[in-house]
Amino acid sequence: MGRERQQRQAVLSCLLLLVAYFVVPVQPDPNGARLAFRIVATVLMVVIVVLLVTGQVRRQLAADQAAARQLAADRTAGPPAAGPPADGQPAADRTADGQPAAGPSADQKADGQPADGQQADEEQLSSLIHLAVALVAGLLAFALADYVIALSAPGQFVNLRTRIDALYFALATLTTIGYGDVHANGQFARVAVCLQMVFSIGVIATGISLVVKQLIRPPRRRRRG
Repeated sequence: MGRERQQRQAVLSCLLLLVAYFVVPVQPDPNGARLAFRIVATVLMVVIVVLLVTGQVRRQLAADQAAARQLAADRTAGPPAAGPPADGQPAADRTADGQPAAGPSADQKADGQPADGQQADEEQLSSLIHLAVALVAGLLAFALADYVIALSAPGQFVNLRTRIDALYFALATLTTIGYGDVHANGQFARVAVCLQMVFSIGVIATGISLVVKQLIRPPRRRRRG
């Protein structure tokens, strides 16, 4: 899958998540059983998203550490030695008349598939894209949970009346800005926001830093044998 196609799919996924956030039905229901079901379903959704985002961050951390070890190993090994063979015979990658022999490029294996370094870069890009989409899903899940709490218990939040307010509050909590115009007032809402802050600092912030670090990292140099 090409890089541009993966990026388009990631943008489309984020847009679909944003549309779902605004259209999923969460209005108050006079039926107590249905209201309880919605609350439980929202909690389960948040838990599932948290687990998915946490798992994706852990996998990306492991991949980042593996890439760092591979880079250190490449630097330790150094470039391959160059020069004619000891017996004076033509090198294996040249024909008898001294011309370079035809063969796969440095970025391809003998069977025409991408080399290991290129394949690793593509897998890392795919992992980063999945992580970015998961982070957006985590942010929207917490915003939706705040909105459900505000609708179910109007006194729990101050000035949180719409989905835009909930998304604004979730972003303010993630960035630790805290303007104060929208804030938790009830005990249940404050517990939920505490969990959101812990998750934001420990998982979402780590995931965002990984994405930014990988985006600004120069491409890996491939060794030529």
